[in-house]
Amino acid sequence: MSVVLPLMLYATVAAAPTNELPLEELQALTDAMARIKATYVEDVDDKKLLEGAITGMLATLDPHSSYLSGKTLQRLSESSHGSYGGVGMEVLPVEGEFRVVTPMDDSPAKRAGVLSGDVIVRINDESVHGWKFEKVIESLRGEPGSTVTVQFEREGATAPIDLKLTRAEIQTKSVRHELMDNGVGYLRVSQFQVDSADEMLRSIGALEQEFGKPLRGLVLDLRNNPGGVLRAAIDMSDAFLTEGVLVSTKGRMAGTVSEARADPEQIMAGVPIVVLINEGSASASEIVAGALQDHGRAVIVGARSFGKGSVQTVQRLNADSAIKLTTARYYTPNGRSIQAKGIMPDVLVPSGKWVADEQPTRREADLPRSLQNTDSEDIVVSPSADDSIWQDTQLATAINLLHGLAALQKTP
Repeated sequence: MSVVLPLMLYATVAAAPTNELPLEELQALTDAMARIKATYVEDVDDKKLLEGAITGMLATLDPHSSYLSGKTLQRLSESSHGSYGGVGMEVLPVEGEFRVVTPMDDSPAKRAGVLSGDVIVRINDESVHGWKFEKVIESLRGEPGSTVTVQFEREGATAPIDLKLTRAEIQTKSVRHELMDNGVGYLRVSQFQVDSADEMLRSIGALEQEFGKPLRGLVLDLRNNPGGVLRAAIDMSDAFLTEGVLVSTKGRMAGTVSEARADPEQIMAGVPIVVLINEGSASASEIVAGALQDHGRAVIVGARSFGKGSVQTVQRLNADSAIKLTTARYYTPNGRSIQAKGIMPDVLVPSGKWVADEQPTRREADLPRSLQNTDSEDIVVSPSADDSIWQDTQLATAINLLHGLAALQKTP
């Protein structure tokens, strides 16, 4: 498990803020600390008190600002670069609850049936009520092969759901690919890591090599992608665009007012693209979807996205701690803020499965004594590379849409 990474920047902020500090209130803080140390029933460690004060200050802000101790800081780096032992689900503290944003692809949580929106209520038979987020993370992480029992509450379920999860080495590879029927490429991006854009380019190259020629269409699946590194989202958007703004950020701190613009180089020029999003697509996912939507480069299919429109900056306090602070809002190329609104798809498709026809389909060729077609060229219907995709209404809609767009490009 790892903390949700909406959009991450890393900065060293050495200088103190220019705003004057409220000396009277700070005196009250030091007085409170002195009273605790002098009169609390047990001895209290100074470091623990000070970390609690910092944690409390950040807790009065938004859900994405937090204090990062040494272990949490290490986990943040792991989720952007490496791997870790855990159950593989992205969790966010929401109004005192610990809610699953999404289980990661091919993780113990995903295989056990954990769903987006599930709320963690107990870990190893201990209630998480009143726990700090860091303790939840620490309890779910551990050596690969060890187990942890997690109890979830799920909307619509009549009773809590207990799942015994076996921890595994969670690899943070973020892109996988598959060649669908008729030259349609499928890219699943599970999160935005430092090298996600490079992974995407390698995957597209592998798909074109497998197909033997340029792809006829591309599905970029960002569903249940909780976000990640800002630079990766910019680079991924830039790969498909030749000009204009990709994303802009606006904040109070120096360096947080900026614009990222497209480089003239482009891949897959003219190839139709469909981007899949849903309510679990957050932050960096929404940057990519918003950029391609505003520039008219892709059709967005699925459900309204999560609506995380802020940027967090990791600011070191010392060698072992930092604060993760919301320092800016980001905007799509057309100036839209998606904070608490999300990206609305061009084609709204709820998640679910197709319902198969009860009656078998019959055509002219199936009728007895039907006339034969004397043309020499037979019609070949290419089967899907994986019939299971038709159980996914959003993906099936995307592929059908790409086939239609590719057909229109052939129209004289």
